[in-house]
Amino acid sequence: MENETNASEFILMGLTNILGLHNFLFFLFLLLYLASMLGNTTILLIALVEPRLQTPMYFFLGNLSCLDICYSTVTVPKMLSGFLLGHQKISFIGCLSQLHFFHFLGSSEALLLGVMSYDRYVAICNPLRYTVIMNRNACILLTTATWTTGFLHALMHTIMTSQLRFCGPNLVQHFFCDIKPLLSLACCSTTLNLSLLNIVTGLIVVIPFILTFLSYFYIIFFLFLKAKSKENRTKAFSTCASHLTVVTLFYTGAILTYVPPSSGESLKQEMMVTLMYTIVTPVLNPLIYTLRNQEVKTAIKKLVKQKLMPSNK
Repeated sequence: MENETNASEFILMGLTNILGLHNFLFFLFLLLYLASMLGNTTILLIALVEPRLQTPMYFFLGNLSCLDICYSTVTVPKMLSGFLLGHQKISFIGCLSQLHFFHFLGSSEALLLGVMSYDRYVAICNPLRYTVIMNRNACILLTTATWTTGFLHALMHTIMTSQLRFCGPNLVQHFFCDIKPLLSLACCSTTLNLSLLNIVTGLIVVIPFILTFLSYFYIIFFLFLKAKSKENRTKAFSTCASHLTVVTLFYTGAILTYVPPSSGESLKQEMMVTLMYTIVTPVLNPLIYTLRNQEVKTAIKKLVKQKLMPSNK
């Protein structure tokens, strides 16, 4: 025990050791990252500057885009540099920081998606009371609660992980510092850490997922009974199906990663699943939630015209 020293840095092993794939994966994930940045930045700007989009739905979508921009940036640039430069060193403090912000933004997004599903439920199933229920103060309170809960959840994991002793191999079998790969390197008991991960993180993901599923199920049931126009009903079903597809990808990936116990083999599978909700869903969110929306298309065209062809007034 006297010869054990705590690791001062870790080495991220990355997505794959097959060197022939590195250039291809670099350009693939760079393209996805740039698409995510462009789409989410566009939505965030439109939600901020377009007066007609100053509604609860676009307020939440602006928050979602902000989360997705930061969420991808926490992990993707480091992964991209790994494809070019090989295994990446990261300091112990840097590793904990990456862990903290990843879980802060990820859990905040999980909660926000549940809030957004409730917003759609109220808007469609109780439209006359929508502006009363989802008033400005309620929207600010809900978003503040999601960001705060996400921050505290991540802080719990960061503090618990920082108390562990890492005295053996410092090779992290992942493309970023996630909790499970780090716990597998610890030289002391991680039972409490794993219990908190399975229970607390599991609840933060599962509860919003159930709320989201029930909200959209009730919306579809409501539209089936109330919608008189077949065209409107088909359009609403298509929209709900698109939303459910994206949130299912996000929630299912998070549940499969953090709720079941891990083994040496499952860590690789979990890393593949993590790619889905850290890189793919941030690209899909702008496409599914807003860029197919006529209001957003009109606002984007208006903004582009103002920038490219400013008025002579």
